[in-house]
Amino acid sequence: MKELKQIVGVDIAQKELVVTLGRMFSDLSIELYAYKVFKNTEKGFISLTDWVKKLTNDQVKVLYVMEATGVYHQRFAYYLDTNNYQLSIILPNKISNYIRTLDLKTITDKTCSQSIAQFGLERKLDLWKRPKAVYKNLQQLTRERDQIVTERASAKNQLHAELSEAEPNEKSLKRIKSRIGFLSSQEKEIKDDIAQIVKTDQNLIKEIDILCTLPGIGELTAVIILAETNGFELIRNKKQLASYAGLDVKEKQSGTSIKAKPRISKKGNTSLRRAMHFPALTAVKWDDNFRELYARLVSRHGIKMKGLVAVQRKLLEMTYTLFKNKVAYDKEYRKTKNSVQVQ
Repeated sequence: MKELKQIVGVDIAQKELVVTLGRMFSDLSIELYAYKVFKNTEKGFISLTDWVKKLTNDQVKVLYVMEATGVYHQRFAYYLDTNNYQLSIILPNKISNYIRTLDLKTITDKTCSQSIAQFGLERKLDLWKRPKAVYKNLQQLTRERDQIVTERASAKNQLHAELSEAEPNEKSLKRIKSRIGFLSSQEKEIKDDIAQIVKTDQNLIKEIDILCTLPGIGELTAVIILAETNGFELIRNKKQLASYAGLDVKEKQSGTSIKAKPRISKKGNTSLRRAMHFPALTAVKWDDNFRELYARLVSRHGIKMKGLVAVQRKLLEMTYTLFKNKVAYDKEYRKTKNSVQVQ
């Protein structure tokens, strides 16, 4: 029987790559026929691709499929791209949702790689493009800054606790203050590096200017959004963006006996989700549209955080809309649109 499609499903961990080979035949039947584990190193990449060549039909294109797992998939993805192999990188929530539809009693690295291979065989996937160097550099810098800010907050809490002691240790206070000062200087260096990168890229400046027309979105937040989404490269719609950030609503309901409270999944990009918190607070304070959304949800549910999360999601979705349409935010857009319809 003729082969139509060949997929290499790769489940990636810190130290190893768990691989399953799959193929689809002309009658649309699927076969998962080979499995092996390789080291997540340069030598492991070479061994893996050589193994795939031996076991696949060179007359049919081979597509490597993997999910975006933190930073551990990046070296292998760059290796495949450099050596002209076709590759698709899937958002983690897509794979996890797909696995739930399968009749799997146990989930292991092997079954995950098999599920990824099967997913690739059943779906038409977009090919992965290497992130622009500017977005990659900005992502590294913004994540480093985020770690420094978290560490500094911890040091400040430690300083507060030490000052609250009946007899504070002066040497301890000096060391903590010195650490806080050092972390603040490092944050300033990172911000300067970010500003320098932005200044040398006119397209990036335009993209940031568009996002900054939204209330609460400053230059740093705009940079984080673009860096974490690679300029929205993997995003196809607003719903997918919300899911990528972990701001999608998760609800469990069955009949009358099971009805859990709806919650956001939080299964997504933590950096992106965290970046939307303070912009949402600002948007609620200064923009009527977001204030109305917040007030409506709080009056309905009585939970302020639920209203704030809805604003975070709305803000993030609007960054995607503005970016794709290359237009600035117009807070009067809804009123203008309604008046035109009435006329």
